[in-house]
Parts: sequence; structure tokens; C-alpha cells
Amino acid sequence: VLEIGTGSGYQAAVLAHLTPHVYTVEIVEPLAAETEQVFAGLEGADYAAIHRRTGDGYYGWPEEAPFDRIIVTAAVDHIPPPLIDQLAVGGRMLIPVGPPDAQVLLEVTKVADADGTVRVERRDVYDGRAMVRFVPLTHPDGTPWSR
Repeated sequence: VLEIGTGSGYQAAVLAHLTPHVYTVEIVEPLAAETEQVFAGLEGADYAAIHRRTGDGYYGWPEEAPFDRIIVTAAVDHIPPPLIDQLAVGGRMLIPVGPPDAQVLLEVTKVADADGTVRVERRDVYDGRAMVRFVPLTHPDGTPWSR
């Protein structure tokens, strides 16, 4: 599992109980440092499976790809191509997409057709019945990613 936006580390800690490896990326350096201390204080083999990096989540973690699951906890105005590239065939990504006042939570699935063609399917998790509101995915200088 690749998580973009470690935040407090809570979600990564929960994921560590569900999957053998969690790769999590946080761009806010002070938050990443604080979370590093939290993880260092956790005991148990599950928590040793949390791999952490401070950096720009837009680019994912290519050297550990492909990922069966990607969870993005910050909104974008488009799905980052590097994350689609790092999604395994058959894999799923949850990502909030849209402007701050009209975000939807998309499930993105990479599918291989019988002829070997790989395509990407997108589905609004809430089928248009609800919107979500996430902080923006940002560049290192704090400006939101946009096309």
C-alpha cells in the first residue's frame, strides 16, 4: 500500500495491521519529523513494516512500485500520472479530485483487457450523492498542484 499524506500517522498505523508493507509519503517536514518520533515509539512487528519518506507525494514512490493499493489523503485537480503509472494492474487507488468546493472521491482501477491492453477506470465512490473536502496536495513550496 502506498499512502500519500502521512499526516499524524494514524492511517499508516492502522494499515500496518492489514498489509505486510505500508509506504507513506509526507511533504510537510515538521509533521513528518513528528510522525517519525511517534512511529519510533510504537512497538510490534506490524509497525516495522511502515516505510516513511519526506517528499512530494505527487511523484509517489517509484522504486517500490507497483502498488496494489494507493490512498491519497490530499486533493488534486487531476490524477497525477506518476501515481497511475505506479498502480499495479488490478490495483485500486482512492483519491480526492476537484476544486476545494466540489471535490469527489474517486476510485481509480487499472484493468488489463483480454488482448493485453491496459486501461484506467474511474468511479465516483459516492455516485454524485456527496462531495468531500480534503487539504490540497502541494508542491514543496506549499502551492497546490494543478495542471
